[in-house]
Amino acid sequence: MSRNVLFICTQNRLRSPTAEQVFADWPGIETQSAGLGNEAGQPVSPELLAWADLIFVMEKTHRNKLSKKFRRHLAGKRIVCLDIPDDFDYMDPVLVRLLRAKVPRYLPTG
Repeated sequence: MSRNVLFICTQNRLRSPTAEQVFADWPGIETQSAGLGNEAGQPVSPELLAWADLIFVMEKTHRNKLSKKFRRHLAGKRIVCLDIPDDFDYMDPVLVRLLRAKVPRYLPTG
């Protein structure tokens, strides 16, 4: 059974799409990404949150915004804050390294 993993940043242009890409081939999971900003490429929606088994946010402010805006859609959801600042370009090697260091411990193995 596959687990659905959602990565969230502000605009869904750099960090969360990178994470979605990096973990797209991880066995046993499906990935998507979304943004909390008004200009987000793929905005966070109640449907996406319902789809997600596990939610990663890049910063504490994302967790706070998510809780304020979507509180009733988050019941029973695990939200992990990665503490990755908005300092990287899409697929930046340093960002990829950070994601590979922080995310796998939360994912199913094998």
